[in-house]
Amino acid sequence: MSLKISSQFDAGAIDIVNATSANAIDLNIRKDSHADITQWFYFRLQGAQGEPCTIRLLNAGQSAYPKGWEDYNAMASYDRINWFRVPTSFDGQVLSIEHTPAMDSVYYAYFEPYSWERHLELLDRAQQSEHVRMVDLGSTVDGRDLNMLIIGEPDANKKKVWVIARQHPGETMAEWFVEGMLDALLDPAHPFGRQLLKESVFYVVPNMNPDGSVRGNLRTNAAGANLNREWLNPTMERSPEVFLVRQKMHETGVDMCLDVHGDEGLPYVFVAGSESLPNFTAEQDAAQKRFIADFKIASPDFQDVHGYGETPYSEETLTMGSPHITHAFGCLSLTLELPFKDNANDPDPQVGWDGARSARLGAAVLQPVLQAIRRIK
Repeated sequence: MSLKISSQFDAGAIDIVNATSANAIDLNIRKDSHADITQWFYFRLQGAQGEPCTIRLLNAGQSAYPKGWEDYNAMASYDRINWFRVPTSFDGQVLSIEHTPAMDSVYYAYFEPYSWERHLELLDRAQQSEHVRMVDLGSTVDGRDLNMLIIGEPDANKKKVWVIARQHPGETMAEWFVEGMLDALLDPAHPFGRQLLKESVFYVVPNMNPDGSVRGNLRTNAAGANLNREWLNPTMERSPEVFLVRQKMHETGVDMCLDVHGDEGLPYVFVAGSESLPNFTAEQDAAQKRFIADFKIASPDFQDVHGYGETPYSEETLTMGSPHITHAFGCLSLTLELPFKDNANDPDPQVGWDGARSARLGAAVLQPVLQAIRRIK
């Protein structure tokens, strides 16, 4: 069987330069479908069972986040269910994957994918709970459904918790996080889940960027928009996903919000807050710090030593989800970042940071969320 590279499947993305010899497979990372951003890759290799393969991503040095390749190992799978890390090196220009496939067909990806089919299964599973109502907010640029889950019975005395994920579609760890959070929240035996359903209503958008997810984009939607820069003036033409979610937020109100992302460079779990806002209050600062302290106790995977540091206020600030929501609603709103690499606090050489670990973090977040809403006056 001759070598074959393909990517014509959900979230697949690669450009083939040369694939005639297993020890010299040359590829380029494909740009986002409508934007000049290269980072996400996901492809299938066939016909190399038992052969030592050297797969070179030639344009890695010109990618959107070249520092993301430092101390990074690509992910591989034979069944798209069980993913593992494979030896990978970066010389400043070329990213080289060294692997001897044990089977005729193997997949390689930047991070463990979260498929559109799994997204629909997550929605379907959740809506079978008596506590859940699924709402169609509208359609994306490509015409896909933008769905939200309302979890809990709305009541004037209940706190309104919003969780959105995958504004940047290639940050698939964000939806793995949401899956773990939802499974815990809807587990009748989970004490924090049960209590949260009594005291709050969750509004959850597991995938803010369906088109970019299926197209295999890292950062943009089908119109080339970076959704996390669209919050000040979203439009139905360029960024309907943000337009529709923001509209719904103003209908329901927001007492707390988590915007879940992945960071290419930093091998840590951390949050970015809204302290750069000119109207950021001492009370908001205290709430932010208390949430961080509580989350550190709930999950040792979370930390506050490494992160983005202080970011000065600029014209761009209010175009981003979390600070825009803090500004609009005066609430605790945080951007939660999960790693593409490993968690340097507690490394796992076999899988690094992966979907399962993201899901466990999602379950752990319920405790600090419960403590946070109880402090809201």
